[in-house]
Amino acid sequence: MLEEGTTFAGYRIERRLGSGGMGAVFLARHPRLPRMDALKVLSDVHRGDEEFQARFLREAEVAARLQHPNLVAVRDRGEQDGHLWISMQYVDGADLAELIRGGPLVVPPPRMLHILTETARGLDEIHRAGLLHRDVKPANILVAAQPDAPDRVLVTDFGIARPADDSATIGDDGKVTATLAYAAPEQLSAAVLDHRVDVYALGCTLFEMLTGSVPFPRGSTAAVIYAHLHEPPPRPSERNPLIPAGFDTVIATALAKDPNLRYQNCRALAEAARAAAGGADPRGGSGAPPVPVPASAHSDPAALSSVTSAPSAPRRRRLIGATLLTVLLSVAAVLTMALRDNDTDARSNVPQTMPAPRVATEWGEYAYVAEAFPELLPFSPDYFGFRETRQCRPRSEGKEISFSKSVASADVLCAGDYDPVVTLDVFCNADRSAIEPHSAINPVEGQEKWTRSSGTGFARWGTFTTVKNLTAGYIEIFFDDPDRNFCYLYATSRTNGADLRNRWWVDVPV
Repeated sequence: MLEEGTTFAGYRIERRLGSGGMGAVFLARHPRLPRMDALKVLSDVHRGDEEFQARFLREAEVAARLQHPNLVAVRDRGEQDGHLWISMQYVDGADLAELIRGGPLVVPPPRMLHILTETARGLDEIHRAGLLHRDVKPANILVAAQPDAPDRVLVTDFGIARPADDSATIGDDGKVTATLAYAAPEQLSAAVLDHRVDVYALGCTLFEMLTGSVPFPRGSTAAVIYAHLHEPPPRPSERNPLIPAGFDTVIATALAKDPNLRYQNCRALAEAARAAAGGADPRGGSGAPPVPVPASAHSDPAALSSVTSAPSAPRRRRLIGATLLTVLLSVAAVLTMALRDNDTDARSNVPQTMPAPRVATEWGEYAYVAEAFPELLPFSPDYFGFRETRQCRPRSEGKEISFSKSVASADVLCAGDYDPVVTLDVFCNADRSAIEPHSAINPVEGQEKWTRSSGTGFARWGTFTTVKNLTAGYIEIFFDDPDRNFCYLYATSRTNGADLRNRWWVDVPV
């Protein structure tokens, strides 16, 4: 792992920006020009594989020729001491996954449609160049706010991009070269791939922007693969009844199992979504769909009835548009919180200003757990948190319990993205009494006192053998500050403890 201040391939490493299955990304100072680049150093998985290295360098060269305002520019590539690297344009902004984790008001309809349209333009340009992205997901869509101008949206991470005529569907190590939550059925089978795998993944991304959840949130890898291959596309209006019904058709088309039944390019998907948001039937014709509101309003019938008291149909068709959708979203959020927190008639006593909730009401008795780690855990138990942490459920004595059942010592178990985290347990004392580092149950291979801008604590990690005789890694994280010292984290992987420490813990937002 490269350290701050060191030099690699002529670049001065400033700091680590993130990491994933293909490698780590660093903010690096160009050796000759007065600029900062994003330097991606590929992992050692393919070190020594001459065929992979040659293909990577060739495809990076093709990607470097792409010049488009919605694509992160690839500026250089090379190899040093057996490590492959590429340098890319550095974009000072957030990725779409971070925005989605911010809650239902962060990506209101006008912003959602803008991000979708700009992403589609970038992907279609990749396809025109004869490449497939093959890992389209919110984390690979960068959004940079601009003063007095729409967001700048760029597609990034061509780490697994391949020529369109390359029929390979899995990596050389036998693993699917895509993020499973967004992988098209043909990526999970022996089918030949084309640009419509990216259409499918963009449809999954749209579904997540609409609902805050991926289309097929499941508790295991096998269940996710089965859903992509066999289960019908979910209806976003069932996740939130006030999402315009036209989006059900948009998602069903984008996520069709047969690529021939999908939108045939990303622009067509974006245009269909815009038609659905504006009241037009994406298949043709028009209609006046209901206005979407945050999912937190579902539990409050009074809030729903007040928000959905719409004008007459002719007037509604004149008014519904991007501005009205945004205003109603904001009003719905304020109204829902007021109804939850006040016994009086909220419609006559709505506060003028009200901060957005840090976590959704669905956390129930375990809201204090999510509030302690707002950037790590998802906004709602079925949303996605850091590195796609999802499907969080409270447990007691090893069994899942209801969010309405309070226990003295909470154990909230979440599923990871398997890159590398398989499970993440958050253990907390409900009375907020401090938890000191206890004796390790499994072998300890490393430990450290850690210090970050948010506080200090203790971490230890190791490798153990499961009851099924499989190798697994673990890491435990303890905290010193009173805002979090009543909790500790326990993550596992299918690799080893050092891998968890280097590829996950160094980036965990705590």
